[in-house]
Amino acid sequence: MALIDFKVSGYRSIKDLWLKLKPVNVIVGPNGCGKSNLYRSMYLLHCVARGNLAQAIAEEGGMESVMWAGKRGKYDKAALTLSFRSDKFEYTMECAPAGEVARPRPFASDPEIKREDIFLIKDGHKHTLIKRRRGFIEAKSAEGKKIEYTLKVMDNESVLSALRDPFKFPELFALREEMLGWRFYHHFRTDSESPLRKSQIGVLTPVLSHDGHDIAAAFESIRAAGDGGALKEALEDAFPSSDISVTADGSRRVMTMTSKDFGRPFDAQEFSDGTLQYICLVTALLSLRAPTLLALNEPEASLHPQLFEPLARLILRASNDTQIWLTTHSTELADAILELAGYDSLELKNVQGETKLKGVGLGGYKEKDDFVVEDDDDDDEGDDDDEGDDDDGEGD
Repeated sequence: MALIDFKVSGYRSIKDLWLKLKPVNVIVGPNGCGKSNLYRSMYLLHCVARGNLAQAIAEEGGMESVMWAGKRGKYDKAALTLSFRSDKFEYTMECAPAGEVARPRPFASDPEIKREDIFLIKDGHKHTLIKRRRGFIEAKSAEGKKIEYTLKVMDNESVLSALRDPFKFPELFALREEMLGWRFYHHFRTDSESPLRKSQIGVLTPVLSHDGHDIAAAFESIRAAGDGGALKEALEDAFPSSDISVTADGSRRVMTMTSKDFGRPFDAQEFSDGTLQYICLVTALLSLRAPTLLALNEPEASLHPQLFEPLARLILRASNDTQIWLTTHSTELADAILELAGYDSLELKNVQGETKLKGVGLGGYKEKDDFVVEDDDDDDEGDDDDEGDDDDGEGD
């Protein structure tokens, strides 16, 4: 399920932004332009499917902290909206602070989902699968038949998070599974106390965890049951005179490096920060179970510039099976990807505190949606009436 469009509005420095996505998407721009905010907004969509959107927002300080930080016009909504379109689905979620009227004081900073729309895209038409407004959820099959939606959904969680029935809601279940499979890698600990440097439980591991704590098992799983040739090639590309292996001690595993230039092996505790970072990136990009989307936030951290081109080749290899989202400060890495595959970067800029996409208009792309919407009843025409009063007490 390749993503075609990604839209976000009302999130931190992002007032309104629309990106057209490619197999490899390299996000660049100066410090403070909003690259990490854009990465984080994509991660929130993953949290929507996982059912921990409220927790993820709370970790950022609550809705008051994640809302658009700039000036708001008289008619601007005080809401956070996330939306994407793939070749099969279109999904939109709008949320706003719940407030003390709707929620007990300790949870007033939770998000309240005001609107959720899910469409199946087929033969140039958009078929409504879910239409959610405050306290109201309508579900339909791909054929337009109404389905009774009896699952209890809290107002701070998505319709997708409650789905457990692939037979009653096959399309929605498929969408949720795709979003759950997205992977995000923001930071691999490389300090001396990092669990990545310690011995780890060794079981077949098809996916590297988000923090890389199971790196030894995931690395060895690729060598034993995955594309061992690609793994060997990636390591030789970066470390031509060395070899990385995993040694076993009962159920525990530890990574070691041998080199022609030294008379003894080195364990992970002795790896340089850049070596450990690169091994994590190799493992993430070659994992047994390829995701539909893999997002890397500043992967160049700790890497020597000589590793940028090998990393670019690895990213392009992974893009045969996985859509790549890459946020980077490194012009060398972005240029290597452009030179090897021809993918131009998406450049962000900060304009009076607002994140904007350079070169394609104020908020990014704005072309007309030319899909025909099917299966909407006549009484749906006024469904926007309840959206205008979502933001009681909205500031100007």
